[in-house]
Amino acid sequence: MDTVKLEELTWTEVESAIADGTRTAIVPVGSVEQHGPHLPLGTDTYIGEAVAERVAERLTDALVAPCIRPGVSGHHMEFPGTISVDADVLIDTLAGYAASLERHGFEYAVFLPSHGGNFAPVETAAPEIARERESLDVITLADIQQYMELMNEGLKRGGIDYEEPVIHAGANETSIMLAVHEHLVRTERRDAGHEGAISVPALLSKGFRYFTESGVLGDARESSREAGEAILENVAETYAREVSEARAALA
Repeated sequence: MDTVKLEELTWTEVESAIADGTRTAIVPVGSVEQHGPHLPLGTDTYIGEAVAERVAERLTDALVAPCIRPGVSGHHMEFPGTISVDADVLIDTLAGYAASLERHGFEYAVFLPSHGGNFAPVETAAPEIARERESLDVITLADIQQYMELMNEGLKRGGIDYEEPVIHAGANETSIMLAVHEHLVRTERRDAGHEGAISVPALLSKGFRYFTESGVLGDARESSREAGEAILENVAETYAREVSEARAALA
């Protein structure tokens, strides 16, 4: 197959892939929300898909399910275009994905959030979803602190000596978008937003506009396509290893 994306395959190709040993489905969990004046509303979705595809390619026996969107983005609703759903809606959707994947013969569902507001719901829901399934195990890649650390490490490996305490529409995400969808980046509008540490609970409770008028955290000007590639490789390499280790422990 020339693609690891489930939605680009026919049902017969999926059937054949499962019969040939592809039993893992990676489920990106993205969003439709503001990412400053220079990045599109689908940024988290595009990033989640890019990471998931690279993880699947490394595993060689996995497919990428369609990205779930929108996500839990109430803290961005002051910015036009953002679409948010309640955590219960997201959890119900995850449960529906798991039930569908199990029915078709998948043995592992990997939930991979790429939007900050989705990490906690995914981590909370996963054990219950797993208990409801008889022949499907659920693996989560939902440590938000690890995710941001991996991105900052990749940024440095990509030649940019800059670190973002909280990542949103700044150097890291702009770099990734330059690598995967450069045509969607309004490069002339890249700018610095709020710089410095902010607690995630404060962002979720007060909303982004309380801290940044532009919707950007960090400095989007500290970005490059090369750094974006390095970030994606760093995250995907770590995540693929963790999925392999989790599957081995569950086998």
